[in-house]
Amino acid sequence: MVLGQLFSPQTQAIFFNWKEKPVQRMLDFDYVCGRETPSVAAIVQPGSSGGFQKLFFGKAEIAIPVYGSTAEATRKHPKADVFINYASFRSAYESSLEALKAATIRVVAIIAEGVPEKDTKHLIAYARANNKVIIGPATVGGAGAFKIGDTAGTLDNILACKLHRPGSVGFVSKSGGMSNEMYNVLARATDGLYEGIAIGGDTFPGSTLSDHCLRYEHVPAIKMIVVLGELGGRDEYGLVEAMKAEAITKPVVAWVSGTCAKLFKSEVQFGHAGARSGGDLDSAQAKNAALRDAGALVPESFEGLEGAIRSTYQRLVQSGVLIPAKDVEPPPIPQDLASAVAAGKVRVPTHIVSTICDDRGDEPTYYGVTMSELIEGDYGVGDVISLLWFKRKLPKYASKFIEMCVMLCADHGPCVSGAHNAIVTSRAGKDLVSCLVSGLLTIGPRFGGAIDDAARLFKAACDAGQSPQDFVEGLKKKGIRVSGIGHRIKSKDNRDKRVELLQNYARKFFPSTRYLEYAVSVESYTLQKAPNLVLNVDGCIGALFLDLLASSGCFTEAEAVQIVEIGYLNALFVVARSIGLVGHALDQKRLQQPLYRHPWEDVLYTS
Repeated sequence: MVLGQLFSPQTQAIFFNWKEKPVQRMLDFDYVCGRETPSVAAIVQPGSSGGFQKLFFGKAEIAIPVYGSTAEATRKHPKADVFINYASFRSAYESSLEALKAATIRVVAIIAEGVPEKDTKHLIAYARANNKVIIGPATVGGAGAFKIGDTAGTLDNILACKLHRPGSVGFVSKSGGMSNEMYNVLARATDGLYEGIAIGGDTFPGSTLSDHCLRYEHVPAIKMIVVLGELGGRDEYGLVEAMKAEAITKPVVAWVSGTCAKLFKSEVQFGHAGARSGGDLDSAQAKNAALRDAGALVPESFEGLEGAIRSTYQRLVQSGVLIPAKDVEPPPIPQDLASAVAAGKVRVPTHIVSTICDDRGDEPTYYGVTMSELIEGDYGVGDVISLLWFKRKLPKYASKFIEMCVMLCADHGPCVSGAHNAIVTSRAGKDLVSCLVSGLLTIGPRFGGAIDDAARLFKAACDAGQSPQDFVEGLKKKGIRVSGIGHRIKSKDNRDKRVELLQNYARKFFPSTRYLEYAVSVESYTLQKAPNLVLNVDGCIGALFLDLLASSGCFTEAEAVQIVEIGYLNALFVVARSIGLVGHALDQKRLQQPLYRHPWEDVLYTS
C-alpha cells in the first residue's frame, strides 16, 4: 500500500465519462482553495472524436480537452496521476483496469456501485502488485488538497465544512453520505479536515480503512485520525491490528455504526452491500469493543462521537502537538446564470423569441396545445398550421380548407420551374435537401408566389367598391398584371378542377364568400379579353383566404391586413409544393436505380 499523502494542491486528474456537475464542482473547489490550475486536466468520453468542454474556473471560462480513449488522454497529460471513473458498473472494470495499466496513473477512484465482486478482486490484486491505490467501488470519492467528483456536495456545504483550507484531521469512512455529515462534525469540533476518504460500501473495497489510516500516520500535517466504520465484514480489525502493532500511533477516534442490528432477530442489510449483520465478529458492538481495546477513543453511541472528537482535539491543542489552522477567506464564486435566474436575482434579455411553441415542460406544446392533445384529439395538419401560423384554433371548416389547399397545390407536374429544378438537381446526384431548396427558390410571382399579391389586389379593390372594369383597366394603365388571373393551359372551356373544388367547398361551408364573388366577377370581365384569363388556383386561394379572415370571426381587420402583408398565404403554397418537390427528387433517385424499376415506370410523364 502507498504510504503518505495521495494528493497535493498540484494534483491533476483525468475524468472518465463526462458529467458536467461533478467536474464543475471540482473546478469550483479548486478555485476557492486558491489553486492556480484546474484539477481536471482532461475528459475521456469513449467514442468521442475529441474537442473541448467549456466550464468555469472562478470567473474565467475555460476549455478542457476531450479524448476518445484513456490511452490518448494519459499520453497527452502525463502529469495527471488520478483517474476518476464515472463509468457504469457494467464497464467500470475494463476502464479501471486500463487506467491502472497506464504508467502515469497512481490512483483510480471508482464511483459505480455494484461492480461484480470477481472483477473488483482482480482490480485490487493488480493495484497492490503495482503499488497503486483504488478508492471504491461505490465511493463518492474524497476531499482535502484535492476533491473527487461530488464529494462534500455543494459549494455552500464545502465552505461551511472549512474544506477550502487544510485542517489537522485525517478521516476515513465506508459511507459517502455519512462522510458528508462527518465533515460538518469535524468543522464544528476541530480546525477541520486535512484529508478525507470514503472507501465505498461494497463488500470488497479497493482500499481499506487501515490502508488510509496507515497513510495518515505518515502525513506530518495530520495530527489525529477519525474513523467511521459499519457492521459487516472484518475491515475494522485490520485497523485494530495496526494499532496494537503500534504502526499507528496518532490518536484515533472511531465509531462503528449499526449497533441497532442486535435488536432484529434475522440478518439485517443496511444499504451497502457490505453492511449486513452476520456473525458476532461482524457486529458493530464487537468491532467497537476491539477498537477500544486497541487504544482508540470509542464513544458509547454515535451521539457521543462529536464530543469525543472535540475532547481529543482540545487535548492536542493544549499539549502543543497541534496548532489550529487559521481560517482563510475564500474568493467568491460567481453564481451560475441559470440558478441566479431561478432565484430571481437577475433578469436576462432573450436572444431569440418564439411565441408559437414551448418545449420546456413535460412535453412540447404548439401554442399551448400539448402533443398528447394533438395526437389523441381531433386535430389535423390544418389545425397544426393554424396553431403555429395564426396562434389560434380555427373552426373545423377553416382548418379543413387549409388542408385542401395543401393537397391541391402539392404538385403541378414536372414542367413547372420548381419541379424542373428539383429533378435536374436530383439527377445531378445532390442530396434531398439540396433538391428541395433548388425548387423552392423558384417560387415567386410567376410560380406559386401570386397568392399574397392576388389577395392584396382583390381586397383593396373590393373594399374600395371598384367595379371589375375599373380594377382591371386601372392596373393595366400602371403596367401591373392582375395577380391570380390567367393560365398557360386552362381556359374558359377547360377550367382548372382545383379552382372548382375550392369554390364549391367555400360556398358550402364559409359564412361569406364576398371576396371570392368579386374575384369571379373580375374573371368574367377578363374572359372578354382572352379565353385563358381565368381565375387560377393562386387567385382562388387568395380570395378565399380573405373570406376566411373576414367571416370566421377569429381575426380582426388589422390582423387580416397584417397576415396578407407579411406573406402568410404564399407560405401555404411553399408548404404544399415542398411535398411535390420532394416527390420529384425521390422519383428521380429511384429511376436511377435500375434494380428497383417497375414495369409501369417504362411509361413516364416527361417534359
